[in-house]
Amino acid sequence: MPARVTTVPPAPQRHIDAHKGDAGRVAILAGSRGMSGAAVLCGLGALRGGAGLARVLAPAGAQAVIAAAEPCLMTLALPEDADGRTDASAEALLRESLNAADAVVVGPGLGRSAALDALLADVIRRTTAPLLIDADALNSLASTTLEPLLARAAMTSVLTPHPGEMARLQPGRSAEALRSDAVARVESAASLARSARAVVALKGRGTIVTDGERFFINPSGNAGMAAGGMGDVLAGLIAALIGQGMSPFDAACRGVWLHGAAADCAAQRIGPVGYLAREVADELPRVDADGGPGR
Repeated sequence: MPARVTTVPPAPQRHIDAHKGDAGRVAILAGSRGMSGAAVLCGLGALRGGAGLARVLAPAGAQAVIAAAEPCLMTLALPEDADGRTDASAEALLRESLNAADAVVVGPGLGRSAALDALLADVIRRTTAPLLIDADALNSLASTTLEPLLARAAMTSVLTPHPGEMARLQPGRSAEALRSDAVARVESAASLARSARAVVALKGRGTIVTDGERFFINPSGNAGMAAGGMGDVLAGLIAALIGQGMSPFDAACRGVWLHGAAADCAAQRIGPVGYLAREVADELPRVDADGGPGR
């Protein structure tokens, strides 16, 4: 069993003369036809988490929707396939854009296809920036191989599965046990962290963050977070913290705490259920400013 960490890492500090480039550039490969909202929410998580710049790379149809939905996000239109997903011909565009970032998110709302699975494997293998892998990108790894992760420097990747995705990444594990059994959650997350050489944030009540040697159990959050888009906001938030100079493990620990604390504020202000992922993103700066851990 890895050693337990109980302290939330302190917030990254910003110099009084900082410019937007100093605050981190986050690139987000996300979205597809009908799933542009996932990309927008991920981008909002990054911006509300303090990123100086956030750029969403999405298939052309989704890109137009994303650009109209949030003017603070930069966007890049990628070639798309007949079903509105990113086409494999986007490889060269992606390589240039992703490697210019300080942190990268791949997965929210991407969709799935065999060609996209191959493209994602190449992106994971070749991207030099710290990389957060979520949603459809996790399912792509589960259906193919973890080998692209092993080609990366150790602990430069963050995986953010929910219990269902975790069960697909580790065949033989029960999604129900990964939801409700605290010991199984820690053991499973630590095992994946070691085999993938990555930080793992296993979402759920008491999200587990581990690098295989240490683990953190998040104390914040509430049942109202069981709603669409929450994980997209979290992915962008953790990437923003990495982009501001935090290590992937510390960024994941602080990110899950901050995300849950923002949801607690939203529940208090709006009600215990029915608040939106966008509203959680909007609470993030207030939570950090109000004296959260490390302030």
